[in-house]
Amino acid sequence: MPRFILPLLLAVAGLILFGQGAYIHAKALLAQVLLERAFAQTIATGHETKPWSWADTWPVARIEVKRLGAHAVVLAGSSGQALAFGPGHVERTPDAGVRGVAVYSAHRDTHFAFLKNLVIGDEIEVTRGDGGSFRYRVDGTSVVRFDDSGIDPLADGYKLVLSTCWPFEALTPGPERYLVHASLIGPGSLIGPRRGSN
Repeated sequence: MPRFILPLLLAVAGLILFGQGAYIHAKALLAQVLLERAFAQTIATGHETKPWSWADTWPVARIEVKRLGAHAVVLAGSSGQALAFGPGHVERTPDAGVRGVAVYSAHRDTHFAFLKNLVIGDEIEVTRGDGGSFRYRVDGTSVVRFDDSGIDPLADGYKLVLSTCWPFEALTPGPERYLVHASLIGPGSLIGPRRGSN
């Protein structure tokens, strides 16, 4: 009987680890459903709408890459709590469509897993909570240290940066970040009434 204890313990440990991984992905998927509803409500009413009553963040934008069938609702702020549920709009960076560099960050194994498949020339559409929609074209990628991105949010032009951990296949996050750089090319499709412009 003792020779079965070690394999049994290993099997239990494996199931626990598998369960934790499945839980993270399930939470990310369910959160996006609730975030989509809250974002639609934000556009319809013009008021920030929390996805659940105890949330300390709210949807501020929606990003979509049609070629890949990828989309995600972006939350206000980039705290660890926010990133558990979706991409975050990095603090002190401008909104999409505003002069400067808007930066969105997310985990490489959930909401920004599609970044590895983006190529130069791909279009990214960003819809803000006020209904304004903007199209960006990917014009480059880079790998940087998390504390030395070189991003100046007040730079000239209208830019977008999507950021995630690097490398994509790593078991644990390291000090490097993968950045997708994109430039504004025009307005996107209209999702609701525009209540303001910049």
